Amino acid sequence: MEFSTILFEKKDSYVVITLNRPDKLNALNKQMFDDLDAAIRSIELDESVKALILTGTGEKAFAAGADIKELNESGERSGKLFSEYGSYVMKRLAQLRIPTIAAINGFALGGGCELALSCQMRFASENAKLGQPEVNLGIIPGYGATQRLTHLVGKAKAMELILSAKMINAVEAEKIGMVNAVYPQAELLAKTEEFIQLILSKGSLAVAGAIECIYAADELSELEGLHFESKMFGRLCGTQDFKEGTAAFLEKRQANFTGK
Repeated sequence: MEFSTILFEKKDSYVVITLNRPDKLNALNKQMFDDLDAAIRSIELDESVKALILTGTGEKAFAAGADIKELNESGERSGKLFSEYGSYVMKRLAQLRIPTIAAINGFALGGGCELALSCQMRFASENAKLGQPEVNLGIIPGYGATQRLTHLVGKAKAMELILSAKMINAVEAEKIGMVNAVYPQAELLAKTEEFIQLILSKGSLAVAGAIECIYAADELSELEGLHFESKMFGRLCGTQDFKEGTAAFLEKRQANFTGK
């Protein structure tokens, strides 16, 4: 697929989307949101896509925030619409029921950090810097950080990062659970793809079911969540993949999952 602000590459059963505005440090603007929205729609409609990696062009930035020049022109009404549209696109990314990993290859600030937070997992390069500097501009995060960062690292740490606007490095981000792993810049994408391949070797129906249950933990009480998990477990016990997986285990061989 052809886009003006992102690169879209399908590799076997997964997609790599690369934010591609290197002269602007991959800053997010309306066109990029349009492109991301269209790319997400394409992924939703393509059942052969089983995972997504999101990264940025170059070695400096994943995405260094929203396009400040575009944002500067906002008033109250247009500012609300600016926030709502970006938040809508990131919500669609967050709602994908396939594994999604942000490979953070440099600065992930403001909206760029929020885009990474919209993925299920985050791997970072050693030179990566993350932060929510919006209060420096007299505003707050507008694409979900007040919610997603709080769920991820806890209220006190989210308060610290958002209210101080300070940047943290990849090592500290891993320490507080904001990123899953840190790799040398030259190895980041290969390590991310290696992890994706590990997930893709599992039963795709089981992976999707596990994602569904983990998401349900945000919405349901523990008792309701346990009931939801048991229903999903039972549903998966009726699949061909379950029969194949258990047979392969008993026969001491590699399972051949078909997604049925």
